[in-house]
Amino acid sequence: MAEKYGARIEQAYWTMGNYDIVAIIEAPDDETITAMMLELTAEGNIRTSTLRAFDHDQMQAIIQRTG
Repeated sequence: MAEKYGARIEQAYWTMGNYDIVAIIEAPDDETITAMMLELTAEGNIRTSTLRAFDHDQMQAIIQRTG
């Protein structure tokens, strides 16, 4: 499904605790990953929680915008 949306699963981890799987997914933009998650969860048998993360360079650019 990721390929269909132009996204790429970078890493996947099976976890213990509140979440069964944690996946690191690269997508062209936030709208792309949102559409992908909507399709993935459409049948109602999968729930997701999405976190937007920034790498060091992206965070530096954000901080510089604050003046």
